[in-house]
Amino acid sequence: MDRIRIRGGAPLNGMIPISGAKNAALPLMVASLLTAETLVLENVPRLADVAALKRILSNHGVDIAIQGKRPGETTLTGQTLKLTAGTIIDTTAPYELVSTMRASFWVLAPLIARMGEARVSLPGGCAIGTRPVDLHLMALSHLGAAIEIDAGYVVASAPSGLRGGEIRFPKVSVGATHTALLAAVLADGETVIENAAREPEVVDLADCLTKMGARIEGAGTSTITIKGVPALHGATHTVIPDRIETGTYALAVAMAGGDVLLDGARADLLDSALDVMRAAGATVENTNRGIRVARNGHGLAPVEVTTEPFPGFPTDLQAQLMAITTRAGGVSRITETIFENRFMHVQELARLGADIRLDGQNAFITGVSKLKGAPVMATDLRASVSLVIAGLVAEGETVVNRIYHLDRGFEQLEMKLAACGAEIERISG
Repeated sequence: MDRIRIRGGAPLNGMIPISGAKNAALPLMVASLLTAETLVLENVPRLADVAALKRILSNHGVDIAIQGKRPGETTLTGQTLKLTAGTIIDTTAPYELVSTMRASFWVLAPLIARMGEARVSLPGGCAIGTRPVDLHLMALSHLGAAIEIDAGYVVASAPSGLRGGEIRFPKVSVGATHTALLAAVLADGETVIENAAREPEVVDLADCLTKMGARIEGAGTSTITIKGVPALHGATHTVIPDRIETGTYALAVAMAGGDVLLDGARADLLDSALDVMRAAGATVENTNRGIRVARNGHGLAPVEVTTEPFPGFPTDLQAQLMAITTRAGGVSRITETIFENRFMHVQELARLGADIRLDGQNAFITGVSKLKGAPVMATDLRASVSLVIAGLVAEGETVVNRIYHLDRGFEQLEMKLAACGAEIERISG
């Protein structure tokens, strides 16, 4: 099993290209099930989750072609996928495929919308909380789908097609908002989604569906209105840059020091996180190429942060922020409000010398003068990269085990950091 080895102490200087957003690319790929014509997606990241979803879509009959290399394209730039669901040959998404990744559950909505039936395994994936699918099923039932659970599968049917309706979510859910959008675009009549997620990835999906002929208003606000159409057509769409990858590398620079241009990043996708980094002592500048982040060696300041749905501080950057606060001059407080089990990285950071006390959904981090390298183990995708960030400044050698989590969400992370001066390498086997 691969590991990552880091020798701490080197600042980061140079340029890091920002990949397409995984959390946008996956629902966009699923949207290909809604039309018999070809959907072309540009700037798709090369990630394990993307590869897994390609296998799931292929099982339904989607033909997927990867466009050949173009001038200036490298393994650090996005790929172009052409997805054609001319004929859906299977409306069952089996356990052995869906269990590897939660996002694959999204195939449920377009299969019902286009085919009138679907049988999809309950999902597996991250170990950061229960993350139930009840809001997804509620949305589909409000659009007229009959749903039952049978032997670990969601069996849904709408033989006469879905009908527009009102969906009012009791809490904000990005995944359930994706499901509602993917179902409503082909439903008969008007659908109104209340308390919808406002995340940029939701807006990106709505933009792509609109290019395919959907009629959507209000994406990016808490109320989205969809007027169903009989059919969608093909389109070409470019995936937005990954705001979580952007924030992760920005925090890495804040931790290690140096000066890095995050090429292709968009500040408007993570304003709240950038404000926190400024408060911690980093210099953050928006440029016409992306975002420039620098820290000149002065100490980090403590911060108080609560994770919130967009436009608040994202839960997917909580672990990375915690890593940098381990070296801040004072006590920081991080409150996690999204996922109940998202402090699993605390024990591993403590192995490097971090001083962290947990109290319910609050973590109190007292900055220490130094971290010391040690073997650590990744527990989930974001936790694993927090250990890499800590390792960038830890004295001696840090080895991060179980990095298959990293490969699900970060494209060639060790290569991007090494290109900016980090002493980091992947150890195979």
